[in-house]
Amino acid sequence: MPTPNEIRVSVDVGYEQHSVAIGLSDGELIDEFDIQHRPEGFKQFFNRIELVQSVHGGLVSVAMEGYNGFARPLDRLVQERGYRLLNINNLKLARFKEIFPAAAKTDRIDARKGLELMQLGDVLPVARKVLQPVLATPRVNDQLKRLTRRRRALIEERTRVLNRMQTDLQAICPGLLQITGRAENRWFLNFITHVTDLNKLVRLQKSTLLKIPAVGQRYAAQIRAWQCAAVFSHDVDWVGPMIIEDAQRILELGRAVEALNQQCDALIPESDIAMRIDSIPGFALVCSSELAGEIGTIDRFNREASLAVYLGMATLDNSSGNQKGSKTPRHVNRRAKMAMMVGVDKHRKQVPESQRYYEKKRLEGKSHNQAIRALGRHLCRVIFNMLRDKRDYQPRN
Repeated sequence: MPTPNEIRVSVDVGYEQHSVAIGLSDGELIDEFDIQHRPEGFKQFFNRIELVQSVHGGLVSVAMEGYNGFARPLDRLVQERGYRLLNINNLKLARFKEIFPAAAKTDRIDARKGLELMQLGDVLPVARKVLQPVLATPRVNDQLKRLTRRRRALIEERTRVLNRMQTDLQAICPGLLQITGRAENRWFLNFITHVTDLNKLVRLQKSTLLKIPAVGQRYAAQIRAWQCAAVFSHDVDWVGPMIIEDAQRILELGRAVEALNQQCDALIPESDIAMRIDSIPGFALVCSSELAGEIGTIDRFNREASLAVYLGMATLDNSSGNQKGSKTPRHVNRRAKMAMMVGVDKHRKQVPESQRYYEKKRLEGKSHNQAIRALGRHLCRVIFNMLRDKRDYQPRN
């Protein structure tokens, strides 16, 4: 419900410029203006709000569509001022616009639309659901969120570069790729990057091979055996440097990921959510830190079903008449879902009861991923109760 004389602010977030509309809880439009995404623009933003507040009084609520995106650091500054921050959910906003069509889209119109949503949200549930309160999260969880997202981006980049390097190796010298089971092995990457010309790999002596980091007697013998029958295609002169460059990049990305893992490992003891989740068998450094960063605070979820949908472990009812069915929700945190899938898979291998449940679902005809999500749905209930009651995981006797 609106508070008396509530100051309502709607921000249409852009890349370099934001449109702002200020109004009252009764729907009256007080001010409209644009600000630049710079410190002086943020200062203008708060000065205009304080000016309105000095005349009308009341608390301040700010709604913005680009929370945690282009709006940074304005969203953080809003919370530091003690204002109530609301995130405009893009998917629900699109559905709302289908129900209530508006005029042609402009930044000013979108800013005023935010004020309309805040007013309609007082009486209309479909509008209320578009506006989601943003609760303050522990700083350590914000840090874990940024670190784990960067780590995942680096891992995805490493996978792309690795696939490209393997394709080029297969075309230039198939036998070279066959001396290792995994092209991302450190000894293999060190071997490739030891020279500036792939043709020189054939002429490396055993004494030189043993000086390459991670290449011992065993791998040196495999390399020597390959050298006896090594054959390169005619493209090696211009594709070879690309392969060496990709191998160097994979090593750099590996070091960067390891550095991020160490930072996350140091932060986990400071995060209550990470420590609780880390107590679950199978949920180690990567999964616990990533889930802590994406969940932020358990106060965001009023029940465990909401957490299960957010983590991608639950489906929505899609039944119609006599036809029963379900559908995948669109409001899923994909990063948290991937962390849950990995954690649940490792968890069921360490907990016999969970393994039995997984096998039961497989016997029912479920695929591996479906069985993992079914088990994950139960673990979401466990995680929600653990975080709500502030207790660690306790296996059933």
